[in-house]
Amino acid sequence: MKTSILAIALLSASTLVAQAQTTPAPTTNGNTPAVATPGTKNPTAPVAGANSFTESQAKSRIEGAGYTGVKDLKLDDKGVWQAMAMKDGKSAAVSLDYQGNVVSK
Repeated sequence: MKTSILAIALLSASTLVAQAQTTPAPTTNGNTPAVATPGTKNPTAPVAGANSFTESQAKSRIEGAGYTGVKDLKLDDKGVWQAMAMKDGKSAAVSLDYQGNVVSK
């Protein structure tokens, strides 16, 4: 009888621990998206953070935003890709952050 009670107590305790370890629900406020989607941009861009874009992906993303002649592409110490490029016939400093936001200075 004592073994049954002990087994039930252990089972109950392990269920509570498993429920306590669930991950929190994702936020729905949209203030800090993991990746920018076409037509959206974080208003605080460029955002510093661990950037997983490769150099060729960064160049493609900048070109996809309408820039041409991307040169001097470098990843800075804040995790933001920096480059010089042309848009509408004008040279501009361009940044690409880890969220995919492309902004001109």
